[in-house]
Amino acid sequence: MALHVKHVMSRVLNTPVNCRIILRPSSWWSNVEMGPPDPILGVTEAFKRDTNPKKINLGVGAYRGDDGKPYVLSTVKKAQSLVMEMDKEYLGITGLPAFTNAAAELAFGSSSSVLSDKRNVTVQGISGTGSLRIGANFLEKYFNGNKTIYLPTPTWGNHVPLFKHAGLDIQWYKYYKPSTCGFDVEGAIEDLNKIPEHSIVMFHACAHNPTGVDPKPEQWKEMSSICKKRKLLPFFDMAYQGFASGDIDKDAAAMRMFVADGHNILLAQSFAKNMGLYGERVGAFSLVCSDQDEAARVESQLKILIRPLYSNPPCNGARIASMVLTDPDLKASWLAEVKGMADRIISMREQLVENLKKEGSLRNWSHITDQIGMFCFTGLNSEEVQRLTQDFSVYLTKDGRISVAGLSSGNVGYLAHAMHEVTK
Repeated sequence: MALHVKHVMSRVLNTPVNCRIILRPSSWWSNVEMGPPDPILGVTEAFKRDTNPKKINLGVGAYRGDDGKPYVLSTVKKAQSLVMEMDKEYLGITGLPAFTNAAAELAFGSSSSVLSDKRNVTVQGISGTGSLRIGANFLEKYFNGNKTIYLPTPTWGNHVPLFKHAGLDIQWYKYYKPSTCGFDVEGAIEDLNKIPEHSIVMFHACAHNPTGVDPKPEQWKEMSSICKKRKLLPFFDMAYQGFASGDIDKDAAAMRMFVADGHNILLAQSFAKNMGLYGERVGAFSLVCSDQDEAARVESQLKILIRPLYSNPPCNGARIASMVLTDPDLKASWLAEVKGMADRIISMREQLVENLKKEGSLRNWSHITDQIGMFCFTGLNSEEVQRLTQDFSVYLTKDGRISVAGLSSGNVGYLAHAMHEVTK
């Protein structure tokens, strides 16, 4: 038998390659379907293929200077030059203490009783997405309530898969009102009052993504009161502190109001936008506890949760952010820079409305300046969006959302002309 097998193998090996029959194992992945393309990346890819010299990409969610190029803050450059001289040893599981302490102080305020009472647990996350995921995983395992999170309609596209993958159920509450391109206060209040007790509610701390629509302070106050009455757990996503209005305290005011009202909130922070640290993936997750003992227990379990996820977070971006936040001169320069970025976006909103009026548009475009932050819901319908792209090479998402950071003094007039032409 052994001689027979050897003889057969010899014949196979001596057969010319183009005559052999190659036996391959059946695929393990034949059941995997092609996934849908990412809507934002699809916009960028279509933009790159366009040869029109006047083309505009309003899909990308990253800040651009008035020259249309990526902007690196001077304070970040200074801090990075110092970081380059440091070692690359592992950070602890919860991240760089200098960064997490500074991030918590930036969020809650230096005079917050949460910090003085040591009731917060703040750990470093992989930007905003990773920080949200830490919170989502913790809620799935430890939340002693209804493991359903209520999201505003609409919300950031990554919220839904992120919370679903963590094992939480998804429900919605009204938020945006298409007829006014503004906040649906009546719908939001009605829905929040119907949410089952001991549920989780997601709030955007400022510069709601994707609409740019934020509640007014008195509306935030009413929602805080409802959450207190209904025993709801608020989870804040704060991706734009300072970047929305140019004022770090104003942009954190809603979240701080909830804390002052006695809510033990969850908070995810990102430093992608307000420091331009997109690729460095710098973020923080905080959980406010009842007392210091509870905080110690929560932190111990967060460590156990994080360890198998990614072991420990990256050091480079956290070191940059901590230097900017803790060095008085760097922080002062950063506050001026982040206000400059916010002011440029606000100016682009104003110039867009002014140019629409110059074009002779009779539509009411006041919502463009009423909204805030990087993104704007223009109110354009899908047909108008399609015409913008086909006829004018203006690229945006199908729901009419634009990134105002993609506008500049050189193209805002062209966009106004295009918008007027498709909305006559």
